Amino acid sequence: MAAEQPKPQTRKPVLLSKIEAFQDIVTTAVIIPKEDGVISVSEDRTIRVWLKRDSGQYWPSVYQTMSSKSVASRSLVIYIYIYIYIPEFILAEDYNKMTPARTYQAHQGRVLVVLFVLEMEWVLSTGQDKNFTWHCSESGQQLGTYRTAACVSGLQFDVETRHAFVGDQSGQVTILKVEQDSCSMVTTFKGHTGNVTALCWDPGQRVLFSGSSDNSIIMWDIGGRKGTAIELQGHNDKVQGLCFASHTRQLISCSSDGSIVIWNMDVTRQETPEWLDSDSCQKCEQPFFWNFKQMWDSKKIGLRQHHCRKCGQAVCGKCSSKRSTIPLMGFEFEVRVCDSCHESITEEDRAPTASFHDSKHSIVHIHYEATTGNLLTSGTDKVIKLFRDVTTLGYE
Repeated sequence: MAAEQPKPQTRKPVLLSKIEAFQDIVTTAVIIPKEDGVISVSEDRTIRVWLKRDSGQYWPSVYQTMSSKSVASRSLVIYIYIYIYIPEFILAEDYNKMTPARTYQAHQGRVLVVLFVLEMEWVLSTGQDKNFTWHCSESGQQLGTYRTAACVSGLQFDVETRHAFVGDQSGQVTILKVEQDSCSMVTTFKGHTGNVTALCWDPGQRVLFSGSSDNSIIMWDIGGRKGTAIELQGHNDKVQGLCFASHTRQLISCSSDGSIVIWNMDVTRQETPEWLDSDSCQKCEQPFFWNFKQMWDSKKIGLRQHHCRKCGQAVCGKCSSKRSTIPLMGFEFEVRVCDSCHESITEEDRAPTASFHDSKHSIVHIHYEATTGNLLTSGTDKVIKLFRDVTTLGYE
């Protein structure tokens, strides 16, 4: 049975503005901190700086035309992905001039992700050549490179431990220890059945969030050192972006179908149980359809196997006819539970820990600006939308 998606909440995100003057899809955009401005990069090969005018509309202040695909910014410095190299630009303080600074010869294939680490003065990048590289932003010199098992589609960095988190298209997340001129693998973990499409690191709680094309989000407790992994099931389409609001302890996630989900991460969440193996229903002991011996001995037709999402037991359809949300286990949609677990779940247990909202366009990228709490989304409709502080929407 297909999961029933919760209806968008009554309190909708307030749309502040839309930017529509694009010839193609905006693959990446960022809100300029402490300014009414946006930097965007589009498939039409332009990078643009948009400033809010007295009319309330955003107009381009300066732009460059090139073969670019994405952008990472620090203060007034911008890094652009251009196929196999990364050019750096410096923006004037009035945002009316963009000056080329240097070019990083980074990869032998298209650049996929770029991340600037201000504290280290490093430019990290990954490409289709399956290489993870890091450069010194002061000298422009390449410091090192590391070969990954698959193309990396998500990248985060922890300054305190110098650990890089890389999520790849096989669904695996790898932790790398990055030194000035060397890199070594610390560990790998895998919980997704699809590509890792987004990563988000919370240095305060030392938690890593990963989103995937399998529609799920996993919270990896890196700091706890116990291998704890919490699943968050709240999307019906590919997760496209993750942002964390540390001051409110909320995770913001967006998916291809336009859904924006605000997760309350200031609650004690529970790991989902491992699914148990059995040749017969662990409630009524009826044989499953591959258990020929028991079927013959009991003269009964074998049944299809299911699993209770709360206890993990292998059960038949008759013993798991009920459905329920289990928010503290990350199930904001109704899922299959066995009859005994259904009886144990209280209304308090069903209290939502996430709110669901519709952006009204198919999202390809999001950016959260922590100083204002505003959220930016860009979509396949070639439109950028700016929403007022989404962390105040609640979970009712």
